Amino acid sequence: MSAFRDDVWTRIRTEVATDAQAEPALASFLHTTVLSHTRLEDALSFILASKLGSETITSLSLRELITAAFDDDRGIGVSVREDLRAVLSRDPATRGYSQPLLFFKGFHALQAYRVAHYYWTHARPALALFLQSRISEVFAVDIHPGAVIGKGIMFDHATSVVIGETAVVEDDFSMLHEVTLGGTGKVGGDRHPKIGRGVMIGAGAKVLGNIRVGEGAKVGAGSVVLEDVAPFTTVAGVPARPVAYPGHALPALDELDVVGEV
Repeated sequence: MSAFRDDVWTRIRTEVATDAQAEPALASFLHTTVLSHTRLEDALSFILASKLGSETITSLSLRELITAAFDDDRGIGVSVREDLRAVLSRDPATRGYSQPLLFFKGFHALQAYRVAHYYWTHARPALALFLQSRISEVFAVDIHPGAVIGKGIMFDHATSVVIGETAVVEDDFSMLHEVTLGGTGKVGGDRHPKIGRGVMIGAGAKVLGNIRVGEGAKVGAGSVVLEDVAPFTTVAGVPARPVAYPGHALPALDELDVVGEV
């Protein structure tokens, strides 16, 4: 990432420097977590390791593992930046890139999952599953490291989110808290949902089984989805049924105060 101008990181440092001046009580914290680092990956590895370190794997050792994943797979850094852009553009409560980096557990859980997924796909399943367990304990977000999640993702609030092993989530996806992308418990193998680009899932919705939620679809809060959802369709209810067709081609890209509930 150092080979080009990193506008996201530059803006984060500017925001944090301003906050450190305005709030002296947080100046040491902000210097340690952001201003003392030379790149976004270093700051993020420090933040994640500080939160996920334990007696089993210390923060120092965990940071080395996180940094190794970031350095070996530069695509993670690209995804991190796209996720930050997603939060800033879609969450009306967010005032800058530094807020999700420092304070949003949905963002933290997603980036920690990216590290776990790296180790899952690099023949270190025990480490990946350990990270999954720690992410669930610390952030109340349970994502199997085998799941495949794209970039430009926003988990708003994120408490009680569950995503199963064979789930696939494409780019530009948004969802709120208490969402499950799970299995029905009736089959093995490929048993979890496939979520298309630009999908929006409301709070408390459950999408179950090896089904497809098409591009640009929207799932209403509290719905239970058991069948495929056609692209650019809004579904709601228990079980979910089509109720409308979004005017926006990719509803996940709208601000949450507009589309959080249907």
